[in-house]
Amino acid sequence: MGNLVSTFLPADLFDRTLNCVGEQAKYIWGLEKNLGGLETEFHKLTRTRDDLRTRVEVDEQAPRTRRTNQVVGWLEDVQKLETEFTELQQLRAQEMDRLCLGGLFSRDLVSSYNFGRKVVELTDQVTNLKKDGEELEVLVEITPDGAAIELPVDHTVVGQELLLYRVWKCITDQDKNRGIIGLYGIGGVGKTTLLTQVNNNFCHEQHHFDVVIWAAVSTLQDDIGKRIGFSENWWKKKSPEEKAVDISSILSRKEFVLLLDDIWKPINLKDMGVPLQNLNAGSKIVLTTRSVDVCDQMDAEKVEVSCLAHDEAWKLFQKMVERSTLDSHASIPELAKTLARECGGLPLALKTVGRAMKSRSNIGDWKRAIKKIRTSASKFSGMEEKVFSRLKFSYDSLSDELRSCLLYCCLYPEDYKISKRELIDYWISEGFVDDFDDGWEFINDLLHACLLEEEGDDHVKMHDMIREMSLWVACTIEKEKENYLVRTGFRLTEAPAVEEWEGAKRISLRGNRFDSLSEIPTSPRLITLLLIANSIDEITDGFFQSMSSLRVLSLGSNALSKLPSGISSLVSLHHLDLSWTEITGLPQELKALEKLRYLNLEHAYMLSIIPHQLISGFSKLEVLRLLGCGSNCVTVTEEEGNVLCDDAGLLMKELLGLKHLNFLSWSFRSSLAVQKFFKYPKLVSITQSVVVYQCECPLFNVLHLAYMENLQELHLEDSDLEEMRIDGPEEVKKLFQSGFRSLSIVSVENCEKMKDLTWLVFVQNLKELEISRCHAVEDIISVDKLRDISEIIGSEHNFFAQLEALNIFNNVNLKSIYPNPLPFPKLKKIQIYSCPELKKLPLNSSSAKERRVVIEGTKKWWEELQWEDQAAQNAFSLDVVLPEYLDY
Repeated sequence: MGNLVSTFLPADLFDRTLNCVGEQAKYIWGLEKNLGGLETEFHKLTRTRDDLRTRVEVDEQAPRTRRTNQVVGWLEDVQKLETEFTELQQLRAQEMDRLCLGGLFSRDLVSSYNFGRKVVELTDQVTNLKKDGEELEVLVEITPDGAAIELPVDHTVVGQELLLYRVWKCITDQDKNRGIIGLYGIGGVGKTTLLTQVNNNFCHEQHHFDVVIWAAVSTLQDDIGKRIGFSENWWKKKSPEEKAVDISSILSRKEFVLLLDDIWKPINLKDMGVPLQNLNAGSKIVLTTRSVDVCDQMDAEKVEVSCLAHDEAWKLFQKMVERSTLDSHASIPELAKTLARECGGLPLALKTVGRAMKSRSNIGDWKRAIKKIRTSASKFSGMEEKVFSRLKFSYDSLSDELRSCLLYCCLYPEDYKISKRELIDYWISEGFVDDFDDGWEFINDLLHACLLEEEGDDHVKMHDMIREMSLWVACTIEKEKENYLVRTGFRLTEAPAVEEWEGAKRISLRGNRFDSLSEIPTSPRLITLLLIANSIDEITDGFFQSMSSLRVLSLGSNALSKLPSGISSLVSLHHLDLSWTEITGLPQELKALEKLRYLNLEHAYMLSIIPHQLISGFSKLEVLRLLGCGSNCVTVTEEEGNVLCDDAGLLMKELLGLKHLNFLSWSFRSSLAVQKFFKYPKLVSITQSVVVYQCECPLFNVLHLAYMENLQELHLEDSDLEEMRIDGPEEVKKLFQSGFRSLSIVSVENCEKMKDLTWLVFVQNLKELEISRCHAVEDIISVDKLRDISEIIGSEHNFFAQLEALNIFNNVNLKSIYPNPLPFPKLKKIQIYSCPELKKLPLNSSSAKERRVVIEGTKKWWEELQWEDQAAQNAFSLDVVLPEYLDY
């Protein structure tokens, strides 16, 4: 039998199996009995725990008492064993089935042995811990003389345990040199609650501080004086300078903690008498604020108080709604989860909405509540008074320009990732900011005020409740001044009635489904009209006739094939977006738009006619986007006066006369077009995005584009490009030192003759890479070409140190991305499918270190991947399972 077993088992597993069969076999054959014993002992332990916990809670009701460290430690040990017990229970059925189905010498015998041993060991631990609990006599102890005064705290707190622990460690860790700690976050997120918990911890936990002071900014000196023992009667008569001297004389001899809630601007604590030199000796200041700038200007260690994750938000919501309400109808729990999700994890909103629904057992009430919070959250009971009014404090603290910029963000749909570049373009067109430098500064101001959230380097996001507050302000509080009409993502099949347009200043109807604008609104005040991402294929000629104040018109992502003649009425227009439309030609009527500064024609893939001197007539034009323009036109219309003829050479010449033009995106169809373009250094210097498509020249050298100093995006599409050529070692050195310095996004699509993309090693700031339908590519980075390059520049370089996103699909012959594993310090996402020959990724166990990389692919592809070792395989997981048909 030994020979038979060894045939099926590896040698080391065979030896371990024989050991199992010996005296320790009781772990396996006695497994069912042992599991029953463990369950019995564990239930005894939990009863002991519950009895002890009840006694402790009764004893703790006495003044100045707290549970002993022994009790705390014992309860924590029970919690750990409970976790282990639960994990074992989850594996119980699986292990029993394995034991029943397997034989004495089955491959799973070692697993059963290990499981059985763990059961016996855990039973012993449970028995011993129960005995320890029964022997505990002293359950509570008297706390030291109160350094802090306990404050009332909201007992519905959820999800702040880890954050409280982190802040507590920052305060009590004597090795920490940072004396000021700043807790920052949006209004209603729980900063004051967290600070109260910190204060109360000083009443229950051991610490080395002499006094803990809670002080309001408006009465700072008086609060400190009262806490450290100065008489209130004579204290009021002293000047602020005298009070500062008294405060400093006392606090300089103590280790203190000063807790400051809701700071809106930096405070000169030294002038108030707070001895900042004591911070070097262990004293601490903890403040809460809605502004990151306050933390920075007060040199505070920043700790963000974030909104709750969905699971924690749901726990809080359940606390606010009665259990009987949730159980009253089978559909209510799911509806309640939906309603909780609409609160965006903001505790203040969760509590307000939860209390409003506390005893609503009618399913119709819940459905109406969801509809109301989605369409007009300000009308939900209590939202204006308890939530929006609190959030509005942050809005009120902004300058007028910043307020306008913030309100503008609510024109985007909920949860939308807003492009910073696009947002600033809008702001400039609206007149909120003068240039991009101002725009970046304004975005940073809103981020620091916690009114916008960072979404990578290039996008921001608006929290749902901040957006709802902004809509409330724009549509209700400041209706006379602002008056927004926003219907985004509602899937409307008809545009709002023209009566609703009257008096509106800004309208956003993004993401609906209506296909025509046949009525003529009267909108003399209208400044902004966003009609992006609908199904509009027709606009009546008179539609724009009463919109003479309109500055921003966005018609992108619609089915329009022509513009109405009445567009000439828009004499104030600064911003026109026709991207992703089916426009075939620009009409002469556009000549009336003399104030135009922004024109977006990107991916207007049917555009084949731009009249002579139309673009050059826009003397104020600053931004012209032509990326992918006319990409579906097999030939450009050979019509006299069409500046797109002759590889757009006429258009290039026209653009030279635009003195204010500072941003350009461009499309090339041939190497000849590139040669023409490079004759105009001004155009080259302002070009930030380029697409090369339908290029029939196989030897087009991508490296010609390497020295475009501001090139940020490069797209190669539907072309016969085959290879790159580098003219000797000096060119390699020059490329590595100064080529592609700004390029961060590269996509290569449907270039079926391209053999490799080794030139990417010169793109040192590459953040996003997408390669699709390049069927001749076997190695993205050629081993031979890489060796030649490395011999010139050295081999110690990490060529993809900035890469954040890697998307590779439909490359049927691709075998290798890079020959060796690489460190990817910034990688966030990998998406791969329909690459059947790609069996190995350039990853090892240290490629991403502690960074979590989201990997998307099919299960079959993932299971067939080959890894350098087990540690490498363990370091990554398939996070998003794509459907199998994508691999065929």
